[in-house]
Amino acid sequence: MSESPLQNALNLRRAGRLADAARIYEDVLAAEPGNFEALHALGIVRYQTGQIEDAERLIGEAVAIKPEAHDEQYNRACLLQKLSRPEDALAAFDRAVSLKPDYVEALVNRASVLTALKRHEDALASLDQVLALRPSIAEVWNNQAGALTALNRTEEALASYDRAVALKPAYVEAWKNRGAVLITLGRAQDALESFDKALGLDPNHGQTLRSRADILLLLKRNEEAAASYQKYLALKPDDADAWTHHGIALVEMNRHGDALASFDKAVTLDPANADAWNHRGHVHFGLKRFDEAARDYQRALSVAPDLPYGLGYLAQSRLRSCDWSHIEEDHRKIAAGLREGRRVIDPFGNLILSDSPEDQLQCARIEMAESNSATLPRLWQGESYKHDRIRVAYLSADFRPHPVAFLIAGVFEHHDKGRFDMTAISFGPDEPSEMRTRISTAFDRFIDVRSQTDIEVAVRLRQMEIDIAVDLTGFCEHGRPEILSYRPAPLQVNYLGFPGTLGADTVDYIIADRIIIPPRESHLFSEQVVYLPNSYQANDRKRRIAPRKPTRSEAGLPETGTVFCAFNNAYKITPTMFDVWMRLISAVEGSVLWLLGDNPYAIQNLKREAGLRGVASDRLIFAPRVGPEEHLARFRLADLFLDTLPYNAHTTASDALWAGVPVVTCQGSTFAGRVAGSLLSAVGLPELVTDSIANYEALCLKLGRDGEALATLKQALALKRLDCRLFDTMRFTRHLEAAYGHMWLKAQRGERPKSFSIEDRP
Repeated sequence: MSESPLQNALNLRRAGRLADAARIYEDVLAAEPGNFEALHALGIVRYQTGQIEDAERLIGEAVAIKPEAHDEQYNRACLLQKLSRPEDALAAFDRAVSLKPDYVEALVNRASVLTALKRHEDALASLDQVLALRPSIAEVWNNQAGALTALNRTEEALASYDRAVALKPAYVEAWKNRGAVLITLGRAQDALESFDKALGLDPNHGQTLRSRADILLLLKRNEEAAASYQKYLALKPDDADAWTHHGIALVEMNRHGDALASFDKAVTLDPANADAWNHRGHVHFGLKRFDEAARDYQRALSVAPDLPYGLGYLAQSRLRSCDWSHIEEDHRKIAAGLREGRRVIDPFGNLILSDSPEDQLQCARIEMAESNSATLPRLWQGESYKHDRIRVAYLSADFRPHPVAFLIAGVFEHHDKGRFDMTAISFGPDEPSEMRTRISTAFDRFIDVRSQTDIEVAVRLRQMEIDIAVDLTGFCEHGRPEILSYRPAPLQVNYLGFPGTLGADTVDYIIADRIIIPPRESHLFSEQVVYLPNSYQANDRKRRIAPRKPTRSEAGLPETGTVFCAFNNAYKITPTMFDVWMRLISAVEGSVLWLLGDNPYAIQNLKREAGLRGVASDRLIFAPRVGPEEHLARFRLADLFLDTLPYNAHTTASDALWAGVPVVTCQGSTFAGRVAGSLLSAVGLPELVTDSIANYEALCLKLGRDGEALATLKQALALKRLDCRLFDTMRFTRHLEAAYGHMWLKAQRGERPKSFSIEDRP
């Protein structure tokens, strides 16, 4: 008995002779257009030969003839899915499932369509049906986890991924997805282990290599991150974003040249990569190549005008070069952006530009908005510690030769170890030095946490049951104010490093005095204010001055004439202050202005600006950087230190006073603009604090012209220097300890933080 045409066609299909089979189906349909089996079978052949649209049409005609055919309904739904017709595909899958409620394949694919339509709840319901029927399919658990992730049910998603890999241990995709969920849950180390498992199964899985590199960068395991990026980039050399992140890892390793090469590769591949231009700018900024940094930031802003902090970085690059061509425009745009709640500048950069305490508070709050989120875990939950000594932890990036260390090292040594248990938490550069050794030996324990994440450091503080955590860095370079956002300690304090508010709900107090934060302005700080007597600023009475004072000629100074000194960083110099200084040296015959000269861009621009004001450039003398003891010794060649606004000299003003050089300042409207006034009050020279630029200029001119008055002033400073409150390290430490003790007692009584004052005591 001969085979039927349909059977013959089926045999040809099985033998791979699709064209011959198709001809038979076409002949059957020519004779019988409504033949269900021929329509469906020819549709399958068309699908097998890549003719998807024709396949869908044929199978659609078949199911129109026989709508109860569930497999054919399913096949058509799959074709509609491939044709990116999700709504039609969903309707077809629904028909297949209505005909066969336990149709697992249809339920799985239906869930995929629902996911594509972002109907995640419905997709989850479909997958739940599958798992009720067939709980042993690892792929379905993986898909269910994806739906749960989309619904932000991440803990449940993790459990589903765990089921998937338990059923199928070699399931690369599930291990990768599991790692991504663990990142969302903040479990970075567990995420890394999941990615490593995936790579153990498929070492060249590109996306997993990338994810692993990203998590290593997050974990501050920078060398491993860089190596992982390199392996990924060997597979995907055209990924500009990966080159950017590779560069970031290299920056963290201080391999700035290699980092620039990575950023160059990124912007070559994608000239519109604002992130790469931005980070390239950061490298140049860190290397003090401020002109190059400004160009990079401008390029970043040209492709991403709303780039977070981009305008602020550009403005700071210009200020550090003393390029004032855009200063008013930059100030106006930044102030407007802050008032709109945008991330236009970092808080430290805003201190330089802004004379508005309201804007500075707003800037800090914008910076800390994410860290202030109620979603962050709060590690200390109100427990009461019972310790023999109050446990104080100082958190700093600057336990090294740095202005903050120069000020506070003596305080660490004078702390009452019978009353206070002292811990140093260091997250800044580890620079072997006499200062670092001195500081580390002053503490009960010194812990380097550079390789740990913010949450890991916070957990460590909580486990140590620290009573008072003191942030000495804030928003300054290498600062990590986010550590305190996890509330690791009952009491958290902002002190010394950052001269302003942190804008953080989790920081209870700021250490100040009544000059830098007048009580009437305490509402402009998110912290409660602790008022110390005298000055808020610590000082180290042990600071050494090199025994030999250089000669004027050795310092590049003229042998005669008044030496006005302004050793502040160049970014503190504003056109207004420079105008005053140029008028001063023009009015005081033979005088010079002695400036810090470690920035060639600033030197060039300041000389140009002097010429524009009719002052010969040789009236500006630039001093190179030298060691701290030599710097203090050469300070003694200066006659008068000229302060700046809106950002005063801070450590530099104390340097001048310790070296015996009078400082003239103008009281500003912000914390950063009132520090010199605080120092002069504590040293016993409040008459050198003026209340306007005009009075500042007049006083500087008077002292610059009256050598006898200036000599008398220097003699008075020499007599006060060793007996004044400013340089009495022991007295200051007792005041600071009294502040810690008072806030601790209030907390022990269950009282909320509230501003208070400490009385002066011997």
